[in-house]
Amino acid sequence: MRAAPTILHLDMDAFYASAEQAAKPSLRGKPVVVGGLGPRGVVATASYEARRFGIHSAMPMAQARRLAPNAAYLVPRFTLYRTVSDQVMGLLGQLSPLVEPLSLDEAFVDLEAGGVADDAASAREIGERLRTAIRAVTGLTGSVGLAGSKMIAKIASEEAKPDGLVLIEPGTERELLAPMSVRILPGVGPATGDHLRRAGMTTVRDLADAGEAELVRLLGKAHGSSLHLMALGYDDRPVVAERDAKSVSVEDTFDVDLHDRVRVRSEVERLADRCVRRLRAAERSGRTVVLKVRRYDFSTLTRSETLRGPTDDPTVIREAAARLLEAVDTTGGVRLLGVGVTGLADYTQEDLFAQAADALSAAMDAEVTEEAGAEQGPAEGAEEAAEETPEQLAERRWPSGHDVRHETHGHGWVQGSGVGRVTVRFEEPGDPPGRVRTFRIDDPELQPAEPLPLVKDPADYSSWPANRPKSRSGDGSSGGESRP
Repeated sequence: MRAAPTILHLDMDAFYASAEQAAKPSLRGKPVVVGGLGPRGVVATASYEARRFGIHSAMPMAQARRLAPNAAYLVPRFTLYRTVSDQVMGLLGQLSPLVEPLSLDEAFVDLEAGGVADDAASAREIGERLRTAIRAVTGLTGSVGLAGSKMIAKIASEEAKPDGLVLIEPGTERELLAPMSVRILPGVGPATGDHLRRAGMTTVRDLADAGEAELVRLLGKAHGSSLHLMALGYDDRPVVAERDAKSVSVEDTFDVDLHDRVRVRSEVERLADRCVRRLRAAERSGRTVVLKVRRYDFSTLTRSETLRGPTDDPTVIREAAARLLEAVDTTGGVRLLGVGVTGLADYTQEDLFAQAADALSAAMDAEVTEEAGAEQGPAEGAEEAAEETPEQLAERRWPSGHDVRHETHGHGWVQGSGVGRVTVRFEEPGDPPGRVRTFRIDDPELQPAEPLPLVKDPADYSSWPANRPKSRSGDGSSGGESRP
């Protein structure tokens, strides 16, 4: 625990939804829900306007649609979110060498280690300047919590939402925590919370009064002791600069259960390729391939295979995942598939002769396929592809909310698609709401596009916080707050 509130916690406000509102002028101030749009999709983020209807993260999308049928429902654009996250993390990295990202939109910063704050006044100033910088560079808002520990700083940022700053003075932690629910403490999830409730403990004060011995009896030595310390306001966890990823994985939930074994294998191979792309983007390799299968009855199976050494070879990972699938009974249908890689390393260790053999085999297979195609006509499966409905094609190529570019009308985003048509609103970040036009889904002038920057001419914060530039969008401050 520190004597000064020099641990900062930043949490971007409704990050995905706010980014979409900034990118799409016609959605500003309106309810926006981001997530999977299929029958089994869930909400990833809801804007504050949508939350007024009771919509929240992890809610089934079908339920969200019933609560707010007129909200804008969009498919996530992770390329945009990662770009904005990189900008925010870059600003944090200039404050301190100790930045601990928790997700794309959330991080701890040790201000003392960066030499930018050593008391409440300097910490507050840095927190306000950070909020100003984030708004000037990304166009978005973030909430800041300042305290003498990570646990209290995170609680402070939650209290600051949206677009605010709360500083909690060291020494006041126990009084602050006492009336709060036990679920506010790290490590207290639904199961532990229910266990404590049955023992008559619903507030943090109850935990503190119960004593360490009682919590150890209920939860075990390690968990009980740490929970008792946190209930008293103690948290000495340091800000860790490197949170090394333990695994890389991808998964898909299907709108309709998959019964065709060939289709299931095809989806597993596609997921393996996506997993490899993430692995390579992180400049990592992995030794253990993991397959996850959730069946029609919600039972979930995982299977794994450990390779001779770390790899990022798509053929190796694809074939390992396919072998794992052979050991799984998919009778009755599959609702979810996932492929992951664990045992990550910064290098690749492969049998060069095996790689060469794979390359040669692939080349020979390509030649054989080409010759067979010339003699026999369309390959197996071509007829199925030809039967894809206009709705399926539109959903696959024109996801709601994604970027497009038209040769005549310029940049826009997909408002919706179906019945062989796609509706596009043409507008860019910073512009007034744009016009809406409808096209055939196979219009040759309409193509998918990359997201545009949310701020066209961001302020230069390359030398901050030593030199404070003039913000181009106001100071973005809604005033800080201290909690005694």
